[in-house]
Amino acid sequence: MQQVILVIHLLIAIALVGVVLIQRSEGGGLGMGGGGMGNMMSIRGTANLLTRVTAVLAGSFMVTSLVLAILAGGGRVPRIEVENTPAPIEFPADSGGPSVPLSD
Repeated sequence: MQQVILVIHLLIAIALVGVVLIQRSEGGGLGMGGGGMGNMMSIRGTANLLTRVTAVLAGSFMVTSLVLAILAGGGRVPRIEVENTPAPIEFPADSGGPSVPLSD
């Protein structure tokens, strides 16, 4: 399941890059291109279509990103098992046995 969504995610990313590169910048791209008002009005329909396609692809990219993040983190819930921890070993203060020095 995760691999299928990852492949779809990569295809959406490639398509998104392609659609963004196809679009013409509205500012003329750093002053290049002398598009006047008449030129802008003739490509308005194409720009609207590309804008909608970009929005759909961006939304799809976000959704697949969230799904992949959820799938990657699923099943990794930290659990503390209190019931299975061993009881601490208690030593009596004076057991009467031989004492061992702690220094070397």
